[in-house]
Amino acid sequence: MRVKKVINNNILCVVDDKGSEMIVTGKGLGFKRKIGERVDPALFEKTYHMESKAEQRKLRELCAQIPLEHLRLTQDLIEYIKGQLSTPLNESLLITLADHISFALKRKEEGIEFTNPLQGAIMSYYPTEYHLGQHCLRVIQKETQVDLNPSEAAFIAMHIVNAELNTSMTVMYDITKLIEGTLEVVEYFYQKTFDRESLDFNRFVVHLRYFAQRLFQAAPQQCDEYDADFQEMIIRSCKQHYKCARHIGEYIHSAYQKEVSDAELIYLTIHLKRINLSSK
Repeated sequence: MRVKKVINNNILCVVDDKGSEMIVTGKGLGFKRKIGERVDPALFEKTYHMESKAEQRKLRELCAQIPLEHLRLTQDLIEYIKGQLSTPLNESLLITLADHISFALKRKEEGIEFTNPLQGAIMSYYPTEYHLGQHCLRVIQKETQVDLNPSEAAFIAMHIVNAELNTSMTVMYDITKLIEGTLEVVEYFYQKTFDRESLDFNRFVVHLRYFAQRLFQAAPQQCDEYDADFQEMIIRSCKQHYKCARHIGEYIHSAYQKEVSDAELIYLTIHLKRINLSSK
């Protein structure tokens, strides 16, 4: 390994003989090192590598800005999170979550705390990720003796969901707001509140999550197409639920200027029938 950049006394940016860049850490590893100098990998305590060159650069810059222990803590949290989820996580989670946690700890030290206006929605729509966020807060408290605002669990959950869906944080907020608005339309239409803990409601929310992702992506993937006879049968046998699906389509068009396909309307109709049956 050759030194590409000395970040500080404990962190180096190195490249291997194939030109692959990585961040390596170790006590005193960067002390008096020079660019181009060879360094023994046996001295490395931790190695961080991103497949994307853009993400690798962000990681290098982040390492120069936050304490090393915050990066290590975040890496440990992500390893735990990966063990609890079946969905692959975007590698950028290490950067975004480490940056967020480090900033949250700094803000706490300065007496500045934020609340998440979407906390209630996140608890309801992303319960698994929210519980992981709560776990992270407990580990952070244990490791740093700092009690972060409970609202931080929702922020951490958003970073996890963002890594699951491979979206930007801005799109993640848009997705959450769309889910929230859609459920308001649904409950107003049926004039009842649905059981947030039910399996069918959870399935509906998961569908809305990926449905919203398709809407906000630059090149949306299409929902599975249904043949005309099947669509006609669903429309005829589920008139009330199809009407609600159409209202959802109108809401999305009005709020986001996005068109909902006929196939999506049919899929929404099927989910709406399911959550109504389970609520009886």
